[in-house]
Amino acid sequence: MELHHVLHPYLEAKVALGRQARLWVYWGGGLVVLTLLRLVLAASLPLSPDEAYYRIWALAPASGYLDHPPMVAVWVRLGMFLAGDTAEGVRLLGPVSASLGTLLIAHAAYCWLQKQGDQALACMGALRAGALLNGTLAIQLGTLVMTPDAPLLLFMVLLLWALVQVCVCQRPRMWLLVGLAAGLGFDSKYTVLLPVAGLVLWLFVTKQGRAWLRTPWPWGAAFVAGVCVSPVIWWNAHHAWASFFKQGGRVADWHPARVVSFMGELLGGQVGLATPLVFAFFAGGVWLLWKRRDSFSSLLLCMIALPVMVFVQHALGARVQANWPVVLYPIMALAAAWVTWPWWKTASFVGIGFAGIVCVQAAFMPFRLSPHMDMTLRQLGGWPAFVQSVAAVVPHDAPLVADEYGLASELAFYAPTRSVLAVEQRWQLFDLPRPHCGLDAYLVQSHRRKGPPDERFFEVLSTLPDMARARRGVVADTYALFHVRLRCSAEGGMYDAAYLPGGGR
Repeated sequence: MELHHVLHPYLEAKVALGRQARLWVYWGGGLVVLTLLRLVLAASLPLSPDEAYYRIWALAPASGYLDHPPMVAVWVRLGMFLAGDTAEGVRLLGPVSASLGTLLIAHAAYCWLQKQGDQALACMGALRAGALLNGTLAIQLGTLVMTPDAPLLLFMVLLLWALVQVCVCQRPRMWLLVGLAAGLGFDSKYTVLLPVAGLVLWLFVTKQGRAWLRTPWPWGAAFVAGVCVSPVIWWNAHHAWASFFKQGGRVADWHPARVVSFMGELLGGQVGLATPLVFAFFAGGVWLLWKRRDSFSSLLLCMIALPVMVFVQHALGARVQANWPVVLYPIMALAAAWVTWPWWKTASFVGIGFAGIVCVQAAFMPFRLSPHMDMTLRQLGGWPAFVQSVAAVVPHDAPLVADEYGLASELAFYAPTRSVLAVEQRWQLFDLPRPHCGLDAYLVQSHRRKGPPDERFFEVLSTLPDMARARRGVVADTYALFHVRLRCSAEGGMYDAAYLPGGGR
């Protein structure tokens, strides 16, 4: 009997460890399968206009661009190096970085919760954090369509992992990795400044933060971050601060009479992008941070609260784009590791299921919806066939031209043997070949563009029949086709026009 009492706790612990090991095997296998599915879908779906545009960035490398910092171009270029100038190449690092970020957020949660001395709590918390992060639509769809959020989220997770090493595991040298992650996050998307500002606030207003400031490590992190962001600042300084003005200029768009609409969009957008059940876990995690209020919990609260206040303030008079707060999702997933509600697997599976429905619609279009209701049709539908049909009716030696950056980029990708011109002021910032004045070309223009071709750039010589971009008989958009002659600008050159690199598939 005494032997039974001695062995019983040991046997229970052994069974519990075996159960945890099986969970880790299932979780790891699920992550591998999910990544492979994402890679297959990434190879099979047409590029969206923004993705085709980021491909142009990758083929015209610079340390800055009008719309965003350059990291998404680095991501695309690395993917193209590994998988070729294809849709798979453009998107390759999206699924890969999401998987790496999942492993990092799970390990960060494990290290944090393990300090409580409960191995089972740490293992389950790690699984929860990784599963809930992958249960968000923002992560699921962000791995299929390449955007600046792909590198941003990886560097945000790396930032959190390094902060856990610093604050929980007491490894001060990891401050340098914090600086590296913050700097590379800035090179991905400027919204990373908001949680980093929360980190700086914590350093100055809390006792634990001020203790760190008396060491060289946070200052070393600031130096490393400064080195990382300096190319972006240098590019802006030599291009009239174009990117900073474009992003910062949003604050001038102020309509306080629409505050109820903007606030509703902010909340509804986050519930939708996180998915409702995962959003509940995120909210529960933030509440537990407030209740715990230990040093690291206070740090995470500062990194969440300051950006939320900025987003709410912005929504008092302007629209907050739904993807802006996505920068906070890794922080809230880490906080949600503490939320022990038993339905976390359901929350994750439901989120993955929502994303699966969107992916099935994008790949197979089982529901014949209008482009107003079907974002996948509007963004992805029919591009290869449409571009080839345009190229078929235009003389082979005549350039194709578009005055929308996305449309021009799609033409360059899906008509790789044709000369493609883009005409828009943003192209002044690119180091690309310029056309000569008086060149004859064929302008493709969406009917969503109001009015005739811009007389500053084009002299219309003739009008060809309209063309449609469609998938399975459902029209995504219609386009006018004009035979035009390019006009010089007032300065006597074609500074707003550029030849785009082709070579896609």
